[in-house]
Amino acid sequence: MEKKPFTPRPPRPNNTPNNPNNGPRRPLNNHRKEEPYATNEHIRAREVRLVGDNVENGIYSIQEALKIADGLGLDLIEISPTAQPPVCRVLDYQKFLYQQKKRQKEQKAKATKVVVKEIRFGPQTDDHDYNFKLKHAIGFLQEGAKVKAYVFFKGRSILFKEQGEVLLLRFANDLEEYGKVDQMPVLEGKRMIIMLSPKKK
Repeated sequence: MEKKPFTPRPPRPNNTPNNPNNGPRRPLNNHRKEEPYATNEHIRAREVRLVGDNVENGIYSIQEALKIADGLGLDLIEISPTAQPPVCRVLDYQKFLYQQKKRQKEQKAKATKVVVKEIRFGPQTDDHDYNFKLKHAIGFLQEGAKVKAYVFFKGRSILFKEQGEVLLLRFANDLEEYGKVDQMPVLEGKRMIIMLSPKKK
């Protein structure tokens, strides 16, 4: 049987940037993040209202406002673009951004997270256990946390739901000095829940 002559395969295309077999290259993304405020020549309004301690407040043409900023060696910053006319300040833009970020960071630090502490009762909680949990609830409210107290009904104990409601109302009454009721006792499945939040000092 006659053998067929060996024919070598063509070489695979090399995946290098200069190889024409790689197809069209994706263009580089040179898009820069937009600035949060329009400044100087990027302000499109024909006239603006200047405010601040370092300028005479009033309405100026954009050319006049730019001259004032240039004369002070500062930037014209559009702080309220939706106003008529837009409101601008004459400041150092980088320092202005730094102050804005610093202020936002301080506001975020001051924002308090809502903490909810849970306290569980049984429908036939004795006085010792009740007073122990009452003491904890007072501490939670004094720390600024909310208190979610509930009576858990296991099995046939759901028959004592009225007793559970009386217990939670007593609990709210004993905490009247430290907290206020956000939600009166309500039955959700096998739990009767009451919500309390600390009283403002």
